[in-house]
Amino acid sequence: MSTPLLASLGRRKRFLAPLVGAIVAGGVVAGVSLATGSTPSETTVGAAPAAGLTLQGAIVDVVQSVSPSVVQIEDQTGLGSGIVFDAAGDIVTNNHVVSGATSFTVTTSNGKRHPARLVGSFPPDDLAVIKVSGAGLKPATFADSSKLQAGDLAIAIGNPLGLRSSVTDGIVSAFRQAVQEPNNVTLPSMIQTSAAINPGNSGGALVDIEGRVIGIPTLAATDPELGGSAAPGIGFAIPSNLVKDIAGQIAANGKVLDSHRAYLGIRVGETNGGGAYVGSVTAGGPAAHGGMHVGDVIVSVDGKPTPTTGVLSAVLAELKPGRQVPVVVKPQNGAKRTLQVTLGTYPGS
Repeated sequence: MSTPLLASLGRRKRFLAPLVGAIVAGGVVAGVSLATGSTPSETTVGAAPAAGLTLQGAIVDVVQSVSPSVVQIEDQTGLGSGIVFDAAGDIVTNNHVVSGATSFTVTTSNGKRHPARLVGSFPPDDLAVIKVSGAGLKPATFADSSKLQAGDLAIAIGNPLGLRSSVTDGIVSAFRQAVQEPNNVTLPSMIQTSAAINPGNSGGALVDIEGRVIGIPTLAATDPELGGSAAPGIGFAIPSNLVKDIAGQIAANGKVLDSHRAYLGIRVGETNGGGAYVGSVTAGGPAAHGGMHVGDVIVSVDGKPTPTTGVLSAVLAELKPGRQVPVVVKPQNGAKRTLQVTLGTYPGS
């Protein structure tokens, strides 16, 4: 049994494969009655349940309302999606969509193109803000993601594979804690959704049936047994409450002032599963105050084993600044010791 992997959904080169549609014989029959000696009922042929029409109309309304707030972001290396955050032209997206660039071209749903610049980013939460000036872009409305429930409808709007303003739908499938991206960034909480999301959807909008943004699509699960192909119906989005907090700080200050993330103040390396090797300790930081030294190997934090740097990152993502936690380290002499470390706040960028 394989473990699903996660793949970021942005900064992909344009690639549009030909799509060929075919009707399989016997698979679709229109306007034909197969019952001998009977006449199709005029009251049922072509009729749709009223509830279905109502839901369909609601989705159409959401798409028409939200699409003007969802943009395509392009630089020299690839493209992704973004959401208009405020009336000043700030646009929130994933950090991995804009990483490595400072200027961009933003294309709106009506095809208008605008230059944009980087305001700031916060890689630990994979969020960034870029800005378009003087274009009168329409801000999206953001929901309170803490009120979401599994089973709520979810509609994804973005630019997968460069197909601008594409729409898919599904539900909120689950809520996950400490989800790790391929680059060892651990996101503290994520919305799992069945709405189909693909490369280029990164930074776009996951919205509810009222047209409010509930999250930013960021990751898709991949299945090693399928050669690393996408696992259908398993995508992940950063919750809107985290987006509002971090993007709001970046838009106002150009950086994050309060990340709400636990911080040790160390740089670590791998030890082939034996713990996280401490390569450097920030002077005056939480780890230094707790008595940690270069060369120590962290084997557990708050009672949870930390065999790799990725696991250490995941454990810290679930802890809050200000807490005092036991950290078990194995110094170079091999004798384990337990430190009491008061966690700091991860500094903004």
